[in-house]
Amino acid sequence: MESGFVAGKQIPTVASPEIVIVAPRAFAYREATEYFRNGLAIDAPKRDLAMRTPLDIMKFQTSLAEYNRCVADGFCSAAEGRDSLSQDDVPVTGVSYDDAVQYAAWLSKHTGEQWRLPTDLELAYAAADRFPDDALGIDLGDRNPATRWLADYEREARRAAATDPRPQARGSFGISETGLVDFAGNVWEWTTTCNKRIDVGSPSKAEEPDPKDCGIMIAAGKHRAPMSSFVRNPKGGGCSVGSPPDNLGFRLVRRHSILENAGFFARKAAAGIFGTFASGPKDRSNDEG
Repeated sequence: MESGFVAGKQIPTVASPEIVIVAPRAFAYREATEYFRNGLAIDAPKRDLAMRTPLDIMKFQTSLAEYNRCVADGFCSAAEGRDSLSQDDVPVTGVSYDDAVQYAAWLSKHTGEQWRLPTDLELAYAAADRFPDDALGIDLGDRNPATRWLADYEREARRAAATDPRPQARGSFGISETGLVDFAGNVWEWTTTCNKRIDVGSPSKAEEPDPKDCGIMIAAGKHRAPMSSFVRNPKGGGCSVGSPPDNLGFRLVRRHSILENAGFFARKAAAGIFGTFASGPKDRSNDEG
Protein backbone atom coordinates (compact mmCIF):
# COMPACT_ATOMS: atom_id res chain seq x y z
CA MET A 1 0.00 0.00 0.00
CA GLU A 2 2.22 2.77 -1.28
CA SER A 3 1.03 6.27 -2.07
CA GLY A 4 1.19 7.17 -5.77
CA PHE A 5 2.25 10.41 -7.38
CA VAL A 6 0.91 12.37 -10.34
CA ALA A 7 2.99 15.32 -11.55
CA GLY A 8 4.64 15.50 -8.13
CA LYS A 9 1.33 15.39 -6.25
CA GLN A 10 0.69 12.59 -3.77
CA ILE A 11 -2.39 10.47 -4.43
CA PRO A 12 -4.14 9.24 -1.25
CA THR A 13 -4.35 5.44 -1.04
CA VAL A 14 -6.34 5.33 2.21
CA ALA A 15 -9.60 7.19 2.86
CA SER A 16 -9.45 9.80 5.59
CA PRO A 17 -11.35 8.95 8.78
CA GLU A 18 -14.70 10.60 9.44
CA ILE A 19 -14.13 13.75 11.47
CA VAL A 20 -15.99 16.17 13.70
CA ILE A 21 -15.19 19.85 13.26
CA VAL A 22 -15.40 21.49 16.68
CA ALA A 23 -16.12 25.19 16.24
CA PRO A 24 -14.11 27.81 18.16
CA ARG A 25 -15.59 28.62 21.55
CA ALA A 26 -14.73 29.47 25.14
CA PHE A 27 -14.64 26.65 27.66
CA ALA A 28 -13.42 25.85 31.19
CA TYR A 29 -10.40 23.56 31.42
CA ARG A 30 -8.87 21.98 34.51
CA GLU A 31 -5.19 21.26 33.98
CA ALA A 32 -3.94 17.69 33.80
CA THR A 33 -0.98 18.65 36.03
CA GLU A 34 -0.70 17.21 39.55
CA TYR A 35 -0.55 20.01 42.13
CA PHE A 36 0.79 19.66 45.67
CA ARG A 37 1.06 22.04 48.60
CA ASN A 38 3.04 21.13 51.72
CA GLY A 39 3.12 17.52 50.57
CA LEU A 40 -0.67 17.26 50.12
CA ALA A 41 -2.41 16.89 46.75
CA ILE A 42 -4.64 19.82 45.81
CA ASP A 43 -6.92 20.42 42.85
CA ALA A 44 -5.34 21.79 39.69
CA PRO A 45 -6.62 25.23 38.68
CA LYS A 46 -9.58 25.50 36.34
CA ARG A 47 -9.13 28.17 33.70
CA ASP A 48 -11.45 29.85 31.22
CA LEU A 49 -9.91 29.47 27.77
CA ALA A 50 -10.95 30.49 24.27
CA MET A 51 -10.04 28.41 21.22
CA ARG A 52 -9.49 30.60 18.16
CA THR A 53 -9.55 28.01 15.37
CA PRO A 54 -11.69 24.93 14.62
CA LEU A 55 -10.44 21.50 15.68
CA ASP A 56 -10.73 18.59 13.23
CA ILE A 57 -10.83 15.37 15.25
CA MET A 58 -11.87 11.81 14.45
CA LYS A 59 -15.54 11.25 15.22
CA PHE A 60 -14.82 7.69 16.35
CA GLN A 61 -11.87 6.08 18.06
CA THR A 62 -9.52 4.32 15.66
CA SER A 63 -11.03 0.91 14.92
CA LEU A 64 -9.34 -2.47 14.93
CA ALA A 65 -9.92 -2.76 11.17
CA GLU A 66 -8.30 0.62 10.52
CA TYR A 67 -5.32 -0.20 12.70
CA ASN A 68 -4.89 -3.65 11.15
CA ARG A 69 -4.33 -2.09 7.72
CA CYS A 70 -1.20 -0.50 9.17
CA VAL A 71 -0.21 -3.85 10.68
CA ALA A 72 -0.72 -5.60 7.32
CA ASP A 73 1.45 -2.93 5.70
CA GLY A 74 4.28 -3.89 8.06
CA PHE A 75 4.36 -0.40 9.59
CA CYS A 76 2.56 -1.02 12.91
CA SER A 77 2.89 -3.69 15.59
CA ALA A 78 -0.13 -5.92 16.16
CA ALA A 79 -2.40 -4.89 19.03
CA GLU A 80 -2.01 -6.90 22.22
CA GLY A 81 -4.65 -9.28 23.49
CA ARG A 82 -6.76 -9.37 20.31
CA ASP A 83 -7.75 -12.73 18.85
CA SER A 84 -8.99 -13.70 15.40
CA LEU A 85 -12.60 -13.49 16.60
CA SER A 86 -12.37 -9.77 17.41
CA GLN A 87 -14.86 -7.65 15.50
CA ASP A 88 -13.50 -5.06 13.10
CA ASP A 89 -15.92 -2.29 14.09
CA VAL A 90 -14.71 -2.14 17.69
CA PRO A 91 -12.02 0.35 18.79
CA VAL A 92 -8.48 -0.93 18.66
CA THR A 93 -7.15 -1.54 22.18
CA GLY A 94 -3.97 -3.06 23.52
CA VAL A 95 -1.91 -0.31 21.90
CA SER A 96 0.70 1.92 23.49
CA TYR A 97 1.34 5.61 23.02
CA ASP A 98 4.24 4.68 20.75
CA ASP A 99 1.92 2.48 18.67
CA ALA A 100 -0.54 5.35 18.28
CA VAL A 101 2.20 7.74 17.14
CA GLN A 102 3.36 5.14 14.61
CA TYR A 103 -0.17 4.74 13.24
CA ALA A 104 -0.57 8.51 12.91
CA ALA A 105 2.60 8.61 10.79
CA TRP A 106 1.29 5.78 8.60
CA LEU A 107 -2.12 7.43 8.17
CA SER A 108 -0.49 10.75 7.27
CA LYS A 109 1.61 9.05 4.62
CA HIS A 110 -1.34 7.29 2.99
CA THR A 111 -3.93 10.10 3.12
CA GLY A 112 -1.66 13.01 2.23
CA GLU A 113 -2.93 14.82 5.36
CA GLN A 114 -1.17 15.43 8.67
CA TRP A 115 -2.58 13.39 11.57
CA ARG A 116 -1.42 13.39 15.18
CA LEU A 117 -2.58 12.56 18.69
CA PRO A 118 -4.46 15.35 20.50
CA THR A 119 -3.25 17.11 23.61
CA ASP A 120 -5.26 16.69 26.80
CA LEU A 121 -6.55 20.23 26.34
CA GLU A 122 -7.72 19.50 22.80
CA LEU A 123 -9.45 16.30 23.87
CA ALA A 124 -11.21 18.15 26.70
CA TYR A 125 -12.27 20.85 24.21
CA ALA A 126 -13.60 18.26 21.76
CA ALA A 127 -15.30 15.97 24.30
CA ALA A 128 -16.99 18.94 26.01
CA ASP A 129 -19.73 17.64 28.35
CA ARG A 130 -18.28 14.13 28.33
CA PHE A 131 -14.87 15.12 29.69
CA PRO A 132 -14.33 14.35 33.40
CA ASP A 133 -13.48 16.77 36.17
CA ASP A 134 -11.18 14.93 38.56
CA ALA A 135 -11.23 17.61 41.26
CA LEU A 136 -11.46 16.46 44.88
CA GLY A 137 -13.35 19.62 45.78
CA ILE A 138 -11.50 20.11 49.09
CA ASP A 139 -11.02 23.58 50.54
CA LEU A 140 -7.36 24.60 50.26
CA GLY A 141 -7.27 25.43 53.96
CA ASP A 142 -8.62 22.06 55.07
CA ARG A 143 -5.68 20.01 56.40
CA ASN A 144 -7.83 17.28 57.96
CA PRO A 145 -6.51 13.98 56.51
CA ALA A 146 -9.90 12.32 57.04
CA THR A 147 -11.57 14.84 54.72
CA ARG A 148 -9.02 14.16 52.03
CA TRP A 149 -9.26 10.39 52.49
CA LEU A 150 -13.05 10.42 52.15
CA ALA A 151 -12.94 12.63 49.07
CA ASP A 152 -10.35 10.39 47.45
CA TYR A 153 -12.35 7.28 48.35
CA GLU A 154 -15.50 8.70 46.76
CA ARG A 155 -13.59 9.65 43.63
CA GLU A 156 -12.09 6.17 43.27
CA ALA A 157 -15.53 4.63 43.80
CA ARG A 158 -16.80 6.66 40.85
CA ARG A 159 -13.90 5.31 38.83
CA ALA A 160 -14.82 1.68 39.44
CA ALA A 161 -14.07 -0.61 36.51
CA ALA A 162 -16.81 -1.33 34.00
CA THR A 163 -18.88 -4.46 34.54
CA ASP A 164 -17.91 -5.52 31.01
CA PRO A 165 -14.49 -4.13 30.06
CA ARG A 166 -14.47 -5.75 26.62
CA PRO A 167 -14.35 -3.24 23.73
CA GLN A 168 -17.83 -2.62 22.33
CA ALA A 169 -19.08 -1.76 18.85
CA ARG A 170 -18.86 1.87 17.80
CA GLY A 171 -21.69 4.00 19.18
CA SER A 172 -22.18 1.94 22.34
CA PHE A 173 -21.26 4.76 24.75
CA GLY A 174 -23.14 7.75 23.41
CA ILE A 175 -22.15 11.04 21.85
CA SER A 176 -20.97 14.39 23.20
CA GLU A 177 -22.69 17.70 22.52
CA THR A 178 -19.94 18.39 19.98
CA GLY A 179 -20.50 15.12 18.09
CA LEU A 180 -17.65 13.05 19.52
CA VAL A 181 -18.70 9.38 19.77
CA ASP A 182 -17.86 6.97 22.61
CA PHE A 183 -15.58 9.23 24.65
CA ALA A 184 -15.53 8.18 28.33
CA GLY A 185 -16.72 4.66 27.56
CA ASN A 186 -14.43 1.79 28.48
CA VAL A 187 -11.56 2.88 26.19
CA TRP A 188 -9.17 5.54 27.46
CA GLU A 189 -7.49 7.67 24.78
CA TRP A 190 -3.80 8.55 24.52
CA THR A 191 -2.78 12.22 24.44
CA THR A 192 0.54 13.97 23.87
CA THR A 193 0.33 15.66 27.27
CA CYS A 194 3.10 14.69 29.69
CA ASN A 195 2.31 13.94 33.29
CA LYS A 196 3.67 16.85 35.33
CA ARG A 197 3.87 17.68 39.03
CA ILE A 198 3.97 21.17 40.54
CA ASP A 199 4.72 21.91 44.18
CA VAL A 200 2.97 25.18 44.96
CA GLY A 201 5.30 27.50 46.82
CA SER A 202 8.44 25.77 45.60
CA PRO A 203 11.10 28.26 44.43
CA SER A 204 11.95 26.12 41.41
CA LYS A 205 9.70 26.61 38.39
CA ALA A 206 8.35 23.47 36.74
CA GLU A 207 9.40 23.31 33.12
CA GLU A 208 7.02 22.16 30.38
CA PRO A 209 8.25 18.68 29.39
CA ASP A 210 8.79 17.75 25.76
CA PRO A 211 6.51 14.84 24.76
CA LYS A 212 9.45 13.28 22.92
CA ASP A 213 11.40 13.05 26.18
CA CYS A 214 8.46 12.27 28.46
CA GLY A 215 7.93 8.67 29.52
CA ILE A 216 4.58 9.18 31.26
CA MET A 217 1.67 10.40 29.13
CA ILE A 218 -1.92 11.28 30.03
CA ALA A 219 -4.64 8.92 28.84
CA ALA A 220 -8.13 10.39 29.19
CA GLY A 221 -11.51 8.69 29.52
CA LYS A 222 -13.79 8.37 32.53
CA HIS A 223 -10.86 9.89 34.39
CA ARG A 224 -7.31 10.88 33.58
CA ALA A 225 -4.63 8.26 34.00
CA PRO A 226 -0.85 8.83 33.76
CA MET A 227 0.52 5.87 31.79
CA SER A 228 3.99 4.83 30.66
CA SER A 229 4.25 5.40 26.93
CA PHE A 230 5.14 1.76 26.20
CA VAL A 231 2.23 0.25 28.16
CA ARG A 232 -0.43 -1.59 26.17
CA ASN A 233 -2.28 -3.36 28.97
CA PRO A 234 -3.16 -0.82 31.69
CA LYS A 235 -4.05 -3.59 34.14
CA GLY A 236 -0.49 -4.86 33.97
CA GLY A 237 1.08 -1.74 35.49
CA GLY A 238 2.25 1.67 34.37
CA CYS A 239 -0.47 3.74 36.03
CA SER A 240 0.97 5.98 38.72
CA VAL A 241 -1.96 5.98 41.15
CA GLY A 242 -5.65 5.19 41.37
CA SER A 243 -7.88 2.97 39.24
CA PRO A 244 -6.31 1.88 35.95
CA PRO A 245 -8.16 2.30 32.64
CA ASP A 246 -10.16 -0.62 31.28
CA ASN A 247 -8.47 -0.35 27.86
CA LEU A 248 -6.09 1.92 25.96
CA GLY A 249 -6.92 3.21 22.47
CA PHE A 250 -6.82 6.51 20.59
CA ARG A 251 -8.33 8.92 18.11
CA LEU A 252 -6.40 11.47 16.04
CA VAL A 253 -6.53 15.15 15.18
CA ARG A 254 -6.06 16.41 11.63
CA ARG A 255 -3.59 19.28 11.46
CA HIS A 256 -4.78 22.26 9.42
CA SER A 257 -2.61 23.44 6.57
CA ILE A 258 -1.37 27.03 6.44
CA LEU A 259 -3.86 27.76 3.66
CA GLU A 260 -6.76 26.35 5.68
CA ASN A 261 -5.88 28.51 8.69
CA ALA A 262 -5.44 31.56 6.47
CA GLY A 263 -8.82 30.89 4.85
CA PHE A 264 -10.52 30.56 8.24
CA PHE A 265 -9.17 33.88 9.52
CA ALA A 266 -9.98 35.57 6.20
CA ARG A 267 -13.60 34.39 6.40
CA LYS A 268 -13.79 35.49 10.04
CA ALA A 269 -12.43 38.93 9.17
CA ALA A 270 -14.81 39.22 6.20
CA ALA A 271 -17.75 38.25 8.41
CA GLY A 272 -16.76 40.96 10.88
CA ILE A 273 -16.53 43.57 8.16
CA PHE A 274 -19.83 42.47 6.66
CA GLY A 275 -21.46 42.64 10.07
CA THR A 276 -20.22 46.23 10.46
CA PHE A 277 -21.67 47.29 7.12
CA ALA A 278 -24.91 45.39 7.73
CA SER A 279 -25.47 47.13 11.06
CA GLY A 280 -24.51 50.55 9.70
CA PRO A 281 -27.69 51.38 7.75
CA LYS A 282 -29.88 50.22 10.63
CA ASP A 283 -28.12 52.53 13.08
CA ARG A 284 -28.30 55.39 10.60
CA SER A 285 -32.00 54.79 10.05
CA ASN A 286 -32.60 54.91 13.79
CA ASP A 287 -30.75 58.19 14.02
CA GLU A 288 -32.79 59.66 11.20
CA GLY A 289 -35.98 58.50 12.87
